[in-house]
Amino acid sequence: MENIFVAGGIVMWPLLAFSIIAIALIIERLIFWVRLNRRQRRVMQDIIRTYRHSPTDVYPKLKQNISLPVARIFLEALEIEGASPKQFHLALASAMQAELPHLRRFSTVFATIISVAPLLGLLGTILGLITSFEAIQLGDLGANAGAVTGGISEALVSTAAGLVVAIFTLLFANLFRGLYKRQVALIQEYGGQLEILYETQYERQHRTPTKAYAT
Repeated sequence: MENIFVAGGIVMWPLLAFSIIAIALIIERLIFWVRLNRRQRRVMQDIIRTYRHSPTDVYPKLKQNISLPVARIFLEALEIEGASPKQFHLALASAMQAELPHLRRFSTVFATIISVAPLLGLLGTILGLITSFEAIQLGDLGANAGAVTGGISEALVSTAAGLVVAIFTLLFANLFRGLYKRQVALIQEYGGQLEILYETQYERQHRTPTKAYAT
């Protein structure tokens, strides 16, 4: 492995740094999504059920599960007192927009690694070919075979390393993108249910005084 790394030339160092960064961020995102998906649906069903029967009892449950993005979204919207259904919808939408960057965390870093790693491999290819051509001197009967093969090795190894880093990162980036889209759909699903329940509670509260006055 050490010989392969040395054969790849100078571009192997930034590729090594990219691979270490990618692995660290992939592990962090895997832990995040596993923890999130393990308990989120069960907790949200319990919160919707609680809000349907007793809206005031939902606040402690949301605060207990504040680590969940959807719980933070719901709590921020519900803490606006006396909001109309339209205002509640806007509060829910704005809270969701504020939460989305946390779900897309490190996506820019992944995109950068996927784009730059093959270019570094291409740069290594060019540098390796330059080394090979420099070892071939026109007019001489022979050439430095070691320098020629070394340049070719640098060209091939660096290209392969750049592609490996980019492909490896791309696979996990697509996985996280799919989990992100699934999470957004889940937030919209439970958010829609909460909006219906909120509007029902709002109409019930504002209908009661009118009936009492008429009586």
